[in-house]
Amino acid sequence: MRARFAALALALTASGCATPLPLRSMACETAMPPVVAPTPDGRNVTTLSVLTYNIEGLGWPARSGRAPSLRAIGERLATLRAAGKAPDIILFQEMFSGPAKQAVAATGYPAIVTGPRRTTRARGVTKESLPGRSHIKRGEVGLHLTGSGLAIASRYPVVHVAMHAYGRRSCAGIDCLANKGIMLARIAIPGVPTPIDIYDTHMNSRGASRAPGLRNLAAHERQSLEASAFIDRSHDDAYPLIFGGDFNMRHSDLRWENFSRYQSLNLVHRVCADPLSGCDVRMSWDGDEPWMDTQDLQFFWPGDHVSVRPIRVEAMFDGGPTGPELSDHDGFLVTYQLSWRPTATAPDGC
Repeated sequence: MRARFAALALALTASGCATPLPLRSMACETAMPPVVAPTPDGRNVTTLSVLTYNIEGLGWPARSGRAPSLRAIGERLATLRAAGKAPDIILFQEMFSGPAKQAVAATGYPAIVTGPRRTTRARGVTKESLPGRSHIKRGEVGLHLTGSGLAIASRYPVVHVAMHAYGRRSCAGIDCLANKGIMLARIAIPGVPTPIDIYDTHMNSRGASRAPGLRNLAAHERQSLEASAFIDRSHDDAYPLIFGGDFNMRHSDLRWENFSRYQSLNLVHRVCADPLSGCDVRMSWDGDEPWMDTQDLQFFWPGDHVSVRPIRVEAMFDGGPTGPELSDHDGFLVTYQLSWRPTATAPDGC
């Protein structure tokens, strides 16, 4: 039965596997520098806009009829790029199907890198079983049918890429059919003294996983630990850090509690919810904890020489002026201010 299940599932995802990943690289000398301005206290400042967007790129039978919306996502982002209004960096999730990969490629970003592939091995992970029993009807068969669905697109050069696939015992339910994980793209921005470490992830879902609550909660906790460990070993403390993605923690105090146990980065929502932060909130937030109402989040941390802080947050593809709803997620766009002393050292690698 297991063999028949795998053969059928592989056939159903063949169109996605046949489409090449939208990999693209750019030379450092071709990158256009951002506008850098001095401040009265003698620092240099510039901005960096980062969009995290789950594009709902699942293939049939999980989803059907997604090709037109995915094509519209690629076309709209390409149009924004041509007008100079597109985000500097986009963190994509659920880039599984052929049309989803084509949509990311169609954005036209000069640098695109992708996360764990279907065959990327998980290393340094637990072998302890999750609570409850695995079940073939939930897709817990020990086989990955797709990669992680992660991609990072950038207008600036990517000078280093690293990735980590979450362990086989760190997933629950149908999420296990994808080789979910976390990835790093180190971005070199002309004129900024150090690169910026950009991380992207997509973590285990809750009800959508079809796994019992205790089982999918334990899987999420293990992924939180693995993500934190990956960041610890791959991040250079000299560089600023931005970590975004689909964290699947909406309305779950337990998931937030577990995640926060391993992660101490600054949360954009929490900073910008403070009226004294100087952050321009251009989206509707309800309640005192708006981060509890969304799956799509961004975190940040300063580097030794370059500081980073959010100065504006807004939605994209939410049915408003930024475009129609083309996915089951809105895009979450954060504009950061980067600042540094002019005496800071030159960047490595670009």
